[in-house]
Amino acid sequence: MRELLRTNDIVLVSAVEALLDAAAIGHLILDQNMSVIEGSLGVLPRRLLVADDDLVAARRLLTEAGLAHELRADE
Repeated sequence: MRELLRTNDIVLVSAVEALLDAAAIGHLILDQNMSVIEGSLGVLPRRLLVADDDLVAARRLLTEAGLAHELRADE
């Protein structure tokens, strides 16, 4: 799995999840329950991962949705 984006914005996470679901691109959200540890401050970013095989399609989808600025740099 590869990291597609990392953000503190839970609205953005929900929007990207909806886009990926609509495109049938499987994904995994990491660190969404970290608010218990951090005291619900929203300091720790959530990471959205997709399968290696879906990375190109997911990046294209977010770019077409005007969210290219949110994507993690290619590593």
